[in-house]
Amino acid sequence: MANHVRVLAEFGKKKVVAVALDWPGWERNGPSEDDAMRALEGYRSRYASVAALAGLAAEFAEAGELGIVERVQGSSTTDYFGISVRSATAERERMSDAECERRLAILQACWSYFDGVPGRVSPELRKGPRGGGRDRDQIASHTRGSERELAKKVGLHEEHDQVHTPDGLIAHRDAYLDAIRRYAARGADARSWTLQYLIRRSAYHMLDHAWEMEDKDMSPAALRSGERI
Repeated sequence: MANHVRVLAEFGKKKVVAVALDWPGWERNGPSEDDAMRALEGYRSRYASVAALAGLAAEFAEAGELGIVERVQGSSTTDYFGISVRSATAERERMSDAECERRLAILQACWSYFDGVPGRVSPELRKGPRGGGRDRDQIASHTRGSERELAKKVGLHEEHDQVHTPDGLIAHRDAYLDAIRRYAARGADARSWTLQYLIRRSAYHMLDHAWEMEDKDMSPAALRSGERI
């Protein structure tokens, strides 16, 4: 990790997804491998805020250039949603306790980053193809609901409304982290996914929607500073 950022390139028929394997949540897509890599690099400065929240600012600053270490074939989901659906070979390896805690620290940073976004963006968001035209509260509700669905992969089956209350969300996240730790301690995979893939899928979903809200923000401050692409 000190020399370069290990990247998985996942190929659909129309899109390629570039995944920073050691930095859960940092992944982008494009119509070609080069485009996906440029998009991933373009989000480096935005992801740095997440790394800082995880207490990994110095490590991230020294992460080095992007370097593809594996290429895999995706599925129709790779094209339709522009997301990675395959585990890298390295993600099938058992995590040490330290590596598990590092990845969970990043996941918690993604949660923290996401939680801060709704309070500083406009309730109504700029419309466009990304996100299906949802506004802020709809995105927040969808994303937190997905947290509950992803937790089923490690045996958590909670009430539907739990993640939609502050105390319930905290309890859910604590239970989710503990469940991942239990699976990691015995070297078990999540249901149908590797554990490392589950962590990065959870982190990615939070960050992608956080960035979506930021990019579509129509608050006066955002309009003054200019819209992001």
